[in-house]
Amino acid sequence: MNFEAIREQDRKYILHTYGRVDAALVRGENARAWDCDGKEYIDFTAGIGVNALGYSDPGWVQAVTKQAGEIQHLCNYYYSPACTGLAQLLMQASGMAQAFFCNSGAEANECAIKVARKYGEKRGAYKIVTLENSFHGRTLTTLAATGQDGFHQLFQPLTPGFVYAKANDLASVEALLDGSVCAVLIETVQGEGGVVPMEADFIRGLRELCTRHDVLLMVDEVQTGVGRTGYFYSYQGYGIQPDVVTSAKGLAGGLPIGACLVAEHLRDCLAPGQQGSTFGGNPVACAGGQEVVRRVSDPAFLRAVTEKGAYLREKLEAMDGVVAVRGRGLMLGVQLKDGVDAHDVLLACAEAGLLVLTAKEVVRFLPPLTITQKDMDDGLKIFETVLKSF
Repeated sequence: MNFEAIREQDRKYILHTYGRVDAALVRGENARAWDCDGKEYIDFTAGIGVNALGYSDPGWVQAVTKQAGEIQHLCNYYYSPACTGLAQLLMQASGMAQAFFCNSGAEANECAIKVARKYGEKRGAYKIVTLENSFHGRTLTTLAATGQDGFHQLFQPLTPGFVYAKANDLASVEALLDGSVCAVLIETVQGEGGVVPMEADFIRGLRELCTRHDVLLMVDEVQTGVGRTGYFYSYQGYGIQPDVVTSAKGLAGGLPIGACLVAEHLRDCLAPGQQGSTFGGNPVACAGGQEVVRRVSDPAFLRAVTEKGAYLREKLEAMDGVVAVRGRGLMLGVQLKDGVDAHDVLLACAEAGLLVLTAKEVVRFLPPLTITQKDMDDGLKIFETVLKSF
C-alpha cells in the first residue's frame, strides 16, 4: 500500500485520538526506520521510550520468536516460567520484592493506587498526593491522579481521592498529610509535563517524610525507568528505596507490558481475586522483557546511556536557537527560543528525516538506549539544520 491508501484507511477506520505525522513506518533497525515509500529516518523517539533496544534488535527478536513458537499465552491460573523469570530479574535489578504484571503504564498505576488504598483502609486513609504538572495515565482514575487540569476537562466526574502538591516543594506535600493520605505518587522527571526533573533534596526529603507519616512513597517509572536516565530505575540515582514502583514502556522492548513492584513490607499485599489481568504476564511479552532487563541492568550498558545523554546535551546546548536542555540520561527536553513552536519543529524534522517528540513547550528526545554515535551525530545535524530555518 502507498502512503495515501494507508492514511485514508486510518481516517476511515480508526478513532482520531492521535495527531499523526505524515509517515507510515514499515521497517526499522536500531535507531533508523523506513516508511512505506522507502524514505529513511533517524528515530529519536523510540516509540515514546518503548523500543529500549531499538527497532528489531536481533537478540530481542530471537527471544520473542522462540517464546511465540513454544506457547504464546496461557491463563494466569497456571505458572509461567517466562513470567516468573522476568519477575526475578526485575526484583534483582530494582531491589523490590514482588511484581504484578499488566499491559500498560496506566494499568500499573491503577494497581499501585489499589495497593495504596488497601494499605490505608484500616485507618481510613484513602487520599493520594500527586504533583502539579504530573502525568500518570489516561484511564479515569489515572487522569484524576494527573495534576494537569487540561486532562480533566470533558471527562468529569473523575475518581475522587486525589490532591495535588507543588513539585519540588516539601512543605506543600507535608501540608496535605493530615491523616487522610495513604500514599504520595511522583515522577522523578515529569515527562509529559515538559521533561521537568525533580530536585535530589526533594526526592530524599519525600522518602523521609513518607516514612515519618506512615505514607507509601510510590514512584511512577513508566517513562524514566528501564535505563532511560542512566540508572535501571531513576530512584536509584537518589539513593532511596520506594514502597511501590510502576514500570512499563521500555520494559519489554516493544511489546505491551506494565508492572507494579512492591517492597518487602508489602509482600502479598493483594490477595487472590483483588487484582488481575487477562494478558498480564503474557509469555511472549515476558520473554522480551527478560532480554531487555538482562542487558539494560548491566552496569556497563547504563554507563553508556549516561555518556550518550551527556554527549547529546552538550551538542544541543551549543546550538543556536536552543535556550536550555533539561532532563536526565537519554530523556531530554530542548527549550527553544521565543517564537519557535515545538510542534512546528517536530513536523519540519520529520520532513527532513528526523523523528522527535514534544512535551508542552519543549522538543523531547527519547532515542533508543542502543543508539550509535553515528546516528546521534546524523540526527543532531538534521536538528541543527531545521532549527536554522526558524
